[in-house]
Amino acid sequence: MSSLSLAVRDSKTMLRRNLLHARRYPSLTLNLLLTPIMLLLLFVYIFGDAMSSGIGGGAPDRSAYIAYVVPGLLLMTIGSTVVGTAVSVSNDMTEGIIARFRTMAIHRSSVLVGHVVGSVLQAITSVVLVGAVAVAIGFRSTNATALEWLAAFGLLVLFATALTWIAVGMGLVSPNAEAAGNNAMPLILLPLLSSAFTPVGSMPGWFQPIAEYQPFTPAIETLRGLLLGSEIGDNGWLAVVWCLGLAVLGYFWSTSKFDRDPK
Repeated sequence: MSSLSLAVRDSKTMLRRNLLHARRYPSLTLNLLLTPIMLLLLFVYIFGDAMSSGIGGGAPDRSAYIAYVVPGLLLMTIGSTVVGTAVSVSNDMTEGIIARFRTMAIHRSSVLVGHVVGSVLQAITSVVLVGAVAVAIGFRSTNATALEWLAAFGLLVLFATALTWIAVGMGLVSPNAEAAGNNAMPLILLPLLSSAFTPVGSMPGWFQPIAEYQPFTPAIETLRGLLLGSEIGDNGWLAVVWCLGLAVLGYFWSTSKFDRDPK
């Protein structure tokens, strides 16, 4: 059997292991999933009228604000979900299972690949659930073509892959699961500092560069353009560059740390 075949076989085994683990212990995933759902309901039903007035400059329109806020919350859902990946990786590193894997005849990279693929699947599943809640409360995307929906789905998968590799690196460098969860918190907080809930132009001048020059804002604006028909501009290629850059950075960070770790 070739090295590639061994890698694929072992990665499938590790993927199955991680999915079974997530199914048997769903509380962490459920807790992380509830955060974007609660924020969606909070901003739509509590702050929706006030926030929509600030966005449109006219009379309050809650349905318009639902359309505005959902793309950002879909990406925030990915950030919330991959926090669980950092915790899971840290648990593996500190509980001794990795040391056992190192003594077995398995492909070394399969351990990390199993975590990454499993996390991306969980993230996309979470996005679908949050999207279903959004549709239930009034979100509609009537003008998007099938190609634009496919592009939006591709962006979500690419973004999930990038954040997952970063989360894996955070889990590997954390001394315990609690530290891993804390280290990964920026993946939840960064969307709050982006254009997810309010336009960058309405923010204080000193804060606008912070909101504009970070990975979530161009991805959010691209998703809005694909689903709602707004102007994408440079945000499309910026979002792809951010995703590819973070994925490459996370991959090399994670693999180098995993290869050096003696545990």
